[in-house]
Amino acid sequence: MRRLYLALVLVLLPALGLAQDAEPDTSTPPEAVEGPMTLPRMAQIVEAIDPEARFFGSGFELTLQDVPVIIITDPLADRMRAMVPIRSAAGLDANELLRLMQANFDSALDARYAVANGRLWGVFIHPLSPLKKDQFLSGLAQTVNVARTYGQSYSGGGTIFGGGDSGEIYQGLLEELLEKGEAL
Repeated sequence: MRRLYLALVLVLLPALGLAQDAEPDTSTPPEAVEGPMTLPRMAQIVEAIDPEARFFGSGFELTLQDVPVIIITDPLADRMRAMVPIRSAAGLDANELLRLMQANFDSALDARYAVANGRLWGVFIHPLSPLKKDQFLSGLAQTVNVARTYGQSYSGGGTIFGGGDSGEIYQGLLEELLEKGEAL
């Protein structure tokens, strides 16, 4: 057994030495590392996608494709929430609530339907600091889309099983937001 171990060491040792001598591949530059999402960073992104956005305390109010969006952050809890009011929650019957839960499972994607303070909302909830710019923009697009597709496909966009137009609607909004936030 000892001889086998010695033979393995003698065979593998030169290979390990060669691996140490290899030059790192510099043909493709490493992508810039995106720092943690902060309230000032989020404000910069929000202003780029809606120059008329209103800033308040630790939140924002903006409009995306004629849909009002409220963003609230809690830096101490490291959380953020983007919300779109959809309708009054009064009158939502069991079938409609079931459909909303089904959409939360398969078609709303990272956005969700939620009920709070007597209203039905489209929401995107995420930890603040690990949130990347493109995730934020995608979450906003999905939240707007769950509001726009309420009562129809109940979709956040993007990947939709069964086809239809929802994916194109989402993709158009996402591309618009990414273009506006491209330089950030």
